Parts: sequence; C-alpha cells; structure tokens
Amino acid sequence: MKVLVTGGSGFLGINMIRYLFNKGIKDIVSLDLAEFDYPERDKVKIIVGDIRDENAVNAAMQGVQIVIHTAAALPLYEKEEIMSTEVKGTQVLVKAAFEHKVDRFVHISSTAVYGVPDHHPIFEDDKKIGVGYYGEAKILAEDACLEYRAKGLCVPIIRPKSFIGPERLGVFAMLYDWAKDGKNFPMIGSGNNRYQLLDVEDLCEAIYLCMTKDKKIVNDTFNVGAHDFTTMKEDFQAVLTAAGFGKKIIGFPAWPVIVALKVLEFFKLSPLYQWVYETAATDSFVGTDKAEKILGFKPKFSNKDALTRNYKWYLENLHTFQNKSGISHRVPWSQGILGLVKHFF
Repeated sequence: MKVLVTGGSGFLGINMIRYLFNKGIKDIVSLDLAEFDYPERDKVKIIVGDIRDENAVNAAMQGVQIVIHTAAALPLYEKEEIMSTEVKGTQVLVKAAFEHKVDRFVHISSTAVYGVPDHHPIFEDDKKIGVGYYGEAKILAEDACLEYRAKGLCVPIIRPKSFIGPERLGVFAMLYDWAKDGKNFPMIGSGNNRYQLLDVEDLCEAIYLCMTKDKKIVNDTFNVGAHDFTTMKEDFQAVLTAAGFGKKIIGFPAWPVIVALKVLEFFKLSPLYQWVYETAATDSFVGTDKAEKILGFKPKFSNKDALTRNYKWYLENLHTFQNKSGISHRVPWSQGILGLVKHFF
C-alpha cells in the first residue's frame, strides 16, 4: 500500500505517518510546503510542494493507492490563504486522486463546519454554518469532496473535534506554559460547559479504519471525538493538578472577556481567534455514534488523558521550541497581551 499524506510536516501529518509505520505501512509520501524535519525523514519520500500546484500534486500522486488529506491553513492565517488552501487545494487534490484512480481519498474536515449550534450533541446531518473564513472554507472543501464521491471516488470525510497530543502546541501551549510556571489559569465563562476534545492517536485510528474497512461503509461522513469528557473547568484542571503547584482554573464572565478579546484581536494583540473565544464558554460536543457503530471507532483517551499526555510531551520537549512562536500547531501561539496578564495569576 502506498499512502500520500498531505501536510505531512504538520502536527497531524507526522502523527499519522508514525501511526502508519507502526501498522507496517512503509511506502509513504509526504507533500507539504514546510520542510520535513523529523527523525523519520530518511524513511519517507518527501515532496516539498504546494497542494494548490497541479504539477506538485500530480508528481506526489504517482502510484498512490490512498490519500490522507490533512493539509490546511489554520484559522490565524489570512483570509486569502485559508480560502485558497482549503478550497482550491482540496479541489486540485481530489481531482488528481480521481484521475490517478486512487482507491480512497480520506479528507480531514473539522467540526467548525457546524458553526455555533443551538443544540448538542451535533450529528453529521445537522446544518453546516461555518464561523469565520476557516469554517466557511471547510464547508466548501467538503463540497469538492462530495462532487468526486458522486463520480465514484471513495471519499471518507472525518470531522474531528479539536485534537491534541505529541507535537501539538498552538493555543494549548498557553495552558501548559502557565501550568509549568505555577500559575492559575483564566477561563472564558464559568467553565461548567462541556467541551469535547480528541487525542491525535484516536484520530489516527479513525483515519486508519477509513483506510482499511469495506469501501461501501467508509464512503461517508463521520464525527470523531473523545467518548469521556466532563466540563472544561474539570478537564483543564487536570493539567494544573499534574503540574503540582496546587493552582486552579479561574472563570471570568464570558461576554466582557469576549468583547475585550474582539478589541484585542482587531489590534492583533489577542492569542485567540473568533471561533475559539466565541465558543469557549458554550457546550461543544458531537455525537460519535455513527463512527462507533459503522467504523468500530473506540477512542482510548478521555479529555483529561489527552491533555495530560500532551502536557507531559510539552515538558519533555520544551527546549526545542522555547522562545518560538507562530500560527501553526507545531509552535506556541503568541500570548499577546495575556503574556503580561499572566504575572497577576
């Protein structure tokens, strides 16, 4: 089996590649704009290229049986970059997969396609209302996949909750940074809302099931998320408890904080983007019954397990990314003005 992983240099990409190696799959191609700077680089065919570039995509697609499409421009990117990467990139990829007679095209979407729903849990047939450019782009990318599913290509679509694990930094790095420094951690709202997460290993398992189960049953759309989760306050507290300083999650009234973050975002001083701060104080969880029943998906990690596992990795690898920041999941996001606020906690 020859597998192409788009976004192979990213957080999900490298975890998926390692997962495939552990399953005995050795013929793997990575297509990514970023350099592949992992220890596995000598075991992977690396193509540094853009998923929007038809020539690069066609070169990467040679002899491939399965495509796992994880590449994406994250919500902190500019609108043009998000729309062209998510939409045009997916269109180029799925078209090439169809023309190269690829066996399956596993598309990693997002629960951002549901926007801010008025009920929970959310199911696969609920209305799609994307929040912000990222949510809108993910809907259009799914539309491109559905077009080629209708033409006969097997296109499993996975909508994961926010996923964490080894190599994941981004917005979660702020929680881990405050925890290691013995600080209380602020939360938008009371923290009594239920916010489902997902361990990246469980996501890799869901993808693998879509690669290996009967094509007739996987050619569908699936929500995936942790099975065991409580409230945001309780789940995030697990990290502060693991840090060992006796610190606590401290809730703040949601609307004043959201208004303040909107202003800070306008001046590029906020570490959070719209979809994060507008949903952080509300329930956010999906029904995973369909994936559990059809795919046999059984997540191993609870929210607490995933958060503390990621925190342990953070501490062990802090020396490799200290004093770095950016807008991808592989580096800490800038804390903006909250880096100053931290001193008062």
